[in-house]
Amino acid sequence: MAPPVRVLVAKPGLDGHDRGAKLVARGLRDAGFEVVFTGIRRRVDDIVATAVQEDVALVGLSILSGAHLSLTRRTVEALRAAGAGDIPVVVGGTIPAGDVDRLFEAGAAAVFPTGTALDAIVTDIRTLTSGPEALARTEE
Repeated sequence: MAPPVRVLVAKPGLDGHDRGAKLVARGLRDAGFEVVFTGIRRRVDDIVATAVQEDVALVGLSILSGAHLSLTRRTVEALRAAGAGDIPVVVGGTIPAGDVDRLFEAGAAAVFPTGTALDAIVTDIRTLTSGPEALARTEE
C-alpha cells in the first residue's frame, strides 16, 4: 500500500485567521492525505523550507489578507530557487474574481476562492498530486 500523499497547508503573511485553512486541512486529512499545517503568520522562506524538508507533493496557501498575488508569486519563485519548482502551489481564500487569472500567471496551479466546495478542493488536489512526479516523490 502506497503511503498517503503529503501536502502542506500554509498561512503566509500577517493574516491571523486560520479557520478556513484548518477546515481544508481536516478535509484533506479525511480524504486520505497526510497534511502538514504551518500555523499562522509564516514567512514565504519558512513555508518553502518546510515544503522541502517535509518532501510535500503540493503547497496550499490560505490567504485572506489581500496579499494573495505577491505572496503566491514569491512562494512559486522561492520554490524554484530552492530546486523545488515541481511542487504545485494552490491558493485559497478571499480571492476576487478579477485576480484568478493573475494568480495562474503568477504560477498557481489552482485557485479556490472563499466558498469553494471542499469536495472540489479535494478532487483538484488529488488530480494535481497524482501525476508521475508526485508518485515518484511518495515512493522514495
